[in-house]
Amino acid sequence: MIPSVTGTDASRPGPPLADADLAIRTHDLVKVFGDNRAVDGIDLAVPAGTVYGVLGPNGAGKTTAVKMLATLLRPDGGTAHVFGKDVVREADAVRSRVSLTGQYASVDEDLTGTENLILLARLLGHSKSNSRARAAQLLEAFGLTAAAAKQVKNYSGGMRRRIDIAASILNTPDLLFLDEPTTGLDPRSRNQVWDIVRAVVAQGTTVLLTTQYLDEADQLASRIAVIDHGRVIAEGTKGELKASVGSGSVHLRLRDPEQRQEAERILAESMKANVQLDPDPVALTATVDGSDTDQGAAEQAARALAALARSGITVDSFALGQPSLDEVFMALTDKKGATA
Repeated sequence: MIPSVTGTDASRPGPPLADADLAIRTHDLVKVFGDNRAVDGIDLAVPAGTVYGVLGPNGAGKTTAVKMLATLLRPDGGTAHVFGKDVVREADAVRSRVSLTGQYASVDEDLTGTENLILLARLLGHSKSNSRARAAQLLEAFGLTAAAAKQVKNYSGGMRRRIDIAASILNTPDLLFLDEPTTGLDPRSRNQVWDIVRAVVAQGTTVLLTTQYLDEADQLASRIAVIDHGRVIAEGTKGELKASVGSGSVHLRLRDPEQRQEAERILAESMKANVQLDPDPVALTATVDGSDTDQGAAEQAARALAALARSGITVDSFALGQPSLDEVFMALTDKKGATA
């Protein structure tokens, strides 16, 4: 079963989704390359009409899992169904409903944006006139009309990702796989791709998004599976994942960096919390126990500040909030390493 945060500790499990409500269901999915179990028994249940995030570091098994779901790799074990169709026995039926945008642009760099889209539309069975009309429609929607006559090799990184995604939805898919679509992009280009993803989902397409950027999953995904070493180590909504490692985080900045070690000890003792030393030499973060209420987290923070003051440690600023997904991921992978 999925190691889900739903139903653990203070969380209550929701009703399981019927297969009719799912775009993807996998059970004990496995892929082996030699001695490497790249995917090691993954269970997923992806609701239709949503963005589902698959989060993990390089080498976690995200791309391998996507390739199996998209029928590009044959699983070595387990089962996988896309809209109820088996990815091995009913591969053609699966392919007719999905599209995949990989980590690198798959369009022809020597062709213009317009030529790429027309060529692909023709290969998909569109007439000449429909191909031109669909290409112009997508170029306008993706903000590429001004670059339509330019060769793709002269596009920026963000423009290449947009033309690549446009090519993936020439025929509107029921399920779109986006495999790390913003890798290497600047913040503005990433935001443009995020807007495109939201627009695609608004039209009814389900998106499975793999990423190593935690803020990307936080921005886009309604549910997230955290994968490490080929296994799902946690799954849930953003709120559930954050609550699983702490109901709050206290971020402190001290006046004197020489006092940080003593502040770390006091926070750990007074809050019964995990304390991390931030890159800033005067900053540290304490994660409050997830079993506490939000009010309890605030009370713990108040006690900690009083303890620091009694010890003569000056706090210049502090903030109390939910853990970030970065903190969630570090906590989850640390737990996995400790129990491996």
